Parts: sequence; structure tokens; C-alpha cells
Amino acid sequence: MENFDNQDEIKATTDMTEESEEEVVYYGDDESYEGDAVSEAEDAAVQFVAEVLSGIGIHGNMDSYREDDAIYISVSGGDCGAAIGRHGETLEAISYMTNLIANKHSEERVHVHLDVGGYRKHREQIIEGLADRAANKALRYGRDVAMEAMNPAERRMVHSYLQGVEGVTTHSEGEEPNRRVIVTPVSGQA
Repeated sequence: MENFDNQDEIKATTDMTEESEEEVVYYGDDESYEGDAVSEAEDAAVQFVAEVLSGIGIHGNMDSYREDDAIYISVSGGDCGAAIGRHGETLEAISYMTNLIANKHSEERVHVHLDVGGYRKHREQIIEGLADRAANKALRYGRDVAMEAMNPAERRMVHSYLQGVEGVTTHSEGEEPNRRVIVTPVSGQA
């Protein structure tokens, strides 16, 4: 069984030059390094994800970093499909549990963004493409366009993405699991 390593731990290296006895310390590419590289919440989240993935037989590389109130964990490897599941359902479940673990170890609310095998990044690109097509269709024909049913996270992506598109508004309709985004042209824009 292969262990996941937190490869994002910042390792300090020293550079001693002959001309100067001053020690220069580098901390990765983060020039504004302050304090510990890994918070207790990040460490707990990474450890949990590593244990879950090892438990289902997935081995690969894991990177993590913290930015403000968000922890980003990325897992790559050749056999990540089992951790993604059908339509990302397994990945959503692991993400939910990881958020609970991280927040148990943090005084402030944190949000964990877990991506396995690049699935979320790829899915985000697909959703943005679908949102563009729906917005263009709504503007061209001057009528509401119903998008495919999506989970809450994907619907939020669409609402957020289309806020920057002039001439359309969005809202959600329906009941889970068939809830979908409706893209509506704004009056006078069509």
C-alpha cells in the first residue's frame, strides 16, 4: 500500500555563498510566507483523504495548499475513477466528509476543494461551455432555456458564471435530483 505524501509541505533550503555569511531561506514560491506551512485543519483533511483513498485502493500523488479560508487538495493517479464515481457522486461524498473533518480541527470556518484526477476542473469547463450555449440560445431566441439537471455545486457554478453575461438572468427550478438552472433573457435585450 502506497502512502500519500503531502507534497506541498514547504521545505526550506539554505544557500550559503562564499562572499556572504548571511543565510538565505527560501520557502517554495510563496514570497509572503508567514507561520506554519500546514494548518491543523489542512493536515487533518489531507490525512483523511489519504486514508479514504488508500482504503479503496487508489494510489497516487496528493498536493495541498491553503488560501485564506479555503483548503485545496488535488489528487492525481492512474486509477482515480473509483474515487470520482458516477457523475462525481463519490467525489462529492468524500468532499463533504473532508469538509466536516477540516472544520472539526479549525476554529474558523474553512472550505475544502477536493479534485481527484482533474475531474472537477474538467467538469467546470464543460459546465461553463453549457452555460455559454444556454445564454446564447436565450438571447438569440428571446425565451427561457432549461439546462440539464445538475447537483447544487454545479448549479452554483452556472449562476456565478452567468452573472458576468449581460442580458440574461438565472434561477433554479424543480426538485432534487432533477433540479435545473433556467437561463432567462432580460426584457429588451433580445
